[in-house]
Amino acid sequence: MTSSEATGTWSGTNRFWEHDWAGGLRMLQMGVHTHLITCRAAIPLMLKSAHDQRTRGLVVEMTDGTSDANTEFRRNVGFYYDLVKANVERIVKGLGAELGGLPVTAVGVTAGWLRSEKMLENFGVTETTWRDAVQKRPGFGISESPTYVARGVAALAAANDADRWAGTIVSARQLADAYDFTDTDGSRPDCWGHIAAYGWEHDDGRGIDEFR
Repeated sequence: MTSSEATGTWSGTNRFWEHDWAGGLRMLQMGVHTHLITCRAAIPLMLKSAHDQRTRGLVVEMTDGTSDANTEFRRNVGFYYDLVKANVERIVKGLGAELGGLPVTAVGVTAGWLRSEKMLENFGVTETTWRDAVQKRPGFGISESPTYVARGVAALAAANDADRWAGTIVSARQLADAYDFTDTDGSRPDCWGHIAAYGWEHDDGRGIDEFR
């Protein structure tokens, strides 16, 4: 978050009434409707399979941000993006309530600062050379590879206690601590823990070593 955002002004993000209307609705469609459509199609099949095969099903809703991080309006991402992520958490909570006592568990999972292909491209680095970007953007040191959260989802799917997370948002780091895995470099990045400790506005690399 920039200093202007912290003081209530905006930098590079349109207010709700300034935002492209079609683009905003498209974001809701892609970020909320897709989750609902998929769940509506998949959950009945999971329930049938669980009944027939005496197994349990798992719905994993991927999102951005822990419950704590998304409690307040996220000014740095804009109205629609914030609304989408709030909706995903509500989907997880609702499914958790409605699936209670049934053999399907719904969990929300969030990565941290993900080094996606687009993010690496934006920084002009590769997954092999990503640390070069830290020289110009120290905060990027808390980032994590896509493999990290993927290992978390795989561990969750294989666990016999996935229902402990039912109806909640869990981070890649929480899953790493619970199921004993690491990112590709052997670390356990905790982007959301770092934000909780140092705030959104700090991007100077302070405290990152405490959260990797």
